[in-house]
Amino acid sequence: MQTSSSNQFGSKIRQLRENNKLLLRHLAPLLDMDTPHLSKIERGERLAKKNLIPIFAKVLNASQDELFTLWLADQIVDVVKDSNLALDAMMVAEASVKYQIKQKVKE
Repeated sequence: MQTSSSNQFGSKIRQLRENNKLLLRHLAPLLDMDTPHLSKIERGERLAKKNLIPIFAKVLNASQDELFTLWLADQIVDVVKDSNLALDAMMVAEASVKYQIKQKVKE
C-alpha cells in the first residue's frame, strides 16, 4: 500500500463525488473498481492510476486537466517528501520543464 502525504487528487474526487450526490458504492463500479479501493484513493492511502483520470473527469463532470494536475502534484510530493533538498530539486525541475516547453514552441 502506497501512502501519499499529499492528497489533493483524492480530496478533489471526494468533493466532486459529493457535489454530484454519488455514494462511493455508486461511483466505484463506474470506474471498474471496488468501493474500498475508491475510498482509499479519496483518503490518500492509494494513488489512482493515471489511466483513470479521464474516466473520473467524465463521470464527475470535471476538468481532466485539473484532475491530472492534482494527480501529478501528488505524485511529485510522494517522490520528494522525505528529502531536505526537495524544494531545490523542484526548482531545477521547473527550470528544465520551462526550457523543454520553449524548445517545443520553437519547433
